[in-house]
Amino acid sequence: MTSLPFALATRALDAILARQPLTEVGAPYRELRSPMSPAPVGTMRVWQGDGEVSRIVYVGLVVPPINLDSHMVFAFTDPKSAVPHFTLDSVYGGAYYAYHLDLIPRAELSSHLAYMDSAYHPLTARYEEASQRDGLTRAHIGPRQHALMSPWMLVHRADEAAFRGMDPIVDAYAGHWLDLVAAGLPAEVTGSLADTDLAARDATVRANLFSPAVDPVWAQVSRLLGEPASDEIRDVLIGGPLS
Repeated sequence: MTSLPFALATRALDAILARQPLTEVGAPYRELRSPMSPAPVGTMRVWQGDGEVSRIVYVGLVVPPINLDSHMVFAFTDPKSAVPHFTLDSVYGGAYYAYHLDLIPRAELSSHLAYMDSAYHPLTARYEEASQRDGLTRAHIGPRQHALMSPWMLVHRADEAAFRGMDPIVDAYAGHWLDLVAAGLPAEVTGSLADTDLAARDATVRANLFSPAVDPVWAQVSRLLGEPASDEIRDVLIGGPLS
């Protein structure tokens, strides 16, 4: 039986893959193993492309003894692109469901109003709708993590009914992102970003975003999978070469 977190994550993943010409590397790229189980506890899948979307990474971890059912999707645009990255985490932790949905900025929003309005403002109605839904409570993440994401980030714990109702919100965020990828940003918007070295900024932000010093989830991943596997996952997310 397909779990709700897996279904939500693959809903977004399948929508992206249906519209983007990417090639999967390996089948899967890695099986993920833990001392807790003789069988694999998860997979890392990776797709590569040479267009606007350069890499997609899916990491799934399912460990019933600790009530973990976690699925993460990151879709990364080209290092020189201004189109944000897409991310969705979809989790069941035994007592509650949780999700994290966002488009990760490629430039500073507060000093680039045209970029913010083009890339993010169309999501405002969906953001406000999701933020006010019954059955959702704001999940705690630290201010440093908040600073690396966008103000349109949705991050909640949810009861089952609220989690089941997230499909149209995920569809809206993924659909808006895919439209940005397909159409690109207006010339006047990209021109307003001339003061930003997009590739250099992206490398710095991704290193910070996936740093164990910023996100405590990596300590949990290291305990579950061991540090070498945790380090490899982070390296693939940061944009390192594939083996």
